[in-house]
Amino acid sequence: MPDTEEIDGDVYVFPRYLAGSTYTGDPALEPLMALGWELTHDDLANVYVTAPDRKIRLGYLPEGDDDGLWRINAYSDPFGPPAWGVTFNDTCPTEFVTAFTTALATAYQSGPDYYLAQPDPSDPELDAFHAVVPLINRGWTIQHPRWGVLEMQTPDGMAGLEYAQGRLDAEKELTTLQARWYLWGGPKSGYARWYATASTNTPIPLVTAITESVSDPAPLPRWKDEMLRGLRESAQLVPVTPPPPPVPTPLDVRRIAPRRAPALTTRSIPRWSTTTTPSAVLTARRSGPHR
Repeated sequence: MPDTEEIDGDVYVFPRYLAGSTYTGDPALEPLMALGWELTHDDLANVYVTAPDRKIRLGYLPEGDDDGLWRINAYSDPFGPPAWGVTFNDTCPTEFVTAFTTALATAYQSGPDYYLAQPDPSDPELDAFHAVVPLINRGWTIQHPRWGVLEMQTPDGMAGLEYAQGRLDAEKELTTLQARWYLWGGPKSGYARWYATASTNTPIPLVTAITESVSDPAPLPRWKDEMLRGLRESAQLVPVTPPPPPVPTPLDVRRIAPRRAPALTTRSIPRWSTTTTPSAVLTARRSGPHR
C-alpha cells in the first residue's frame, strides 16, 4: 500500500467512473512529453502538444469553445484532414485520458502502422469487439437493441457505451457526439456527467485502453470537497486514512477492564501451628527382638 501522504486525495471513489475530473492535465500530458513532443500554449492558457512528425496533435483546451477539454487528432498527411479523432469532456476522470495517452505514446514509438492502424476492413465490427471485451468481462450488459447501435451499460446504469454501426459522416464524428464510439458516465442530469468519443478509424488498441480504464474495478482517489455534488451523492466514498477509533466512555472502560482476583482473607491464609500433632502423642514402638 502506498504512503497515504503520497495519495492525491482524502477519499477513494467506487466505482471509478463516478470519480470526476482531477482538474489538472499534467498526468495525461506526461506520457507524450516524455517522448519529447513539443508543447506550446496560447494567451488563454490552452495547451497544444505536437508529435515530432507532426502527425498527432493534442489540445488541452480549458478555454475552448465547448466542453471538449481534450481533443486528440492523428493525420496520415500533416496538411490533410484528420485520420481519426478522440475527445474527452471537462468532467471526464483524468485517469481515462492518461490511459489513452499512455497507449498512444506506446503506439507512436512503434510507428505509423500502429498509431494509424485502421480496423480490419473485411469485418470492422469483429475487430471492434476487442474493445468491448473488458466491459463484458466486468459485468457490463447489452441493452435493448437499437437499430444500428450496440449499447452496453453497467449494472447500476451509471456508465455506458454506444457503438454506432454503418457509415457515418466523417466531419460530424470529429465535431459532434455522433462518433463511432461514445462512452459516458455519471448522473443523467447535471454537470457531473462525462463523455468520451472516438471516430471510426481510431486504432482499436487505443479505444481498448479507454474501456480497460473505465471498467477497472480499482477505486480512484479524490478530494471529497472538490467533487461535484452529484458524484458525491451517487458514488461510494471510503476515507484514504481510516478514522481513529472513538474515545471510550467510562462505561466502556468498566466493561473491558479485567476483573481483579479476590482479596485474600486471614481465613484463607495457611498458618504454622504450635500445637502438638496427633503423631506426637503416639507411644513409641519398642525396638528389640520379638518374643
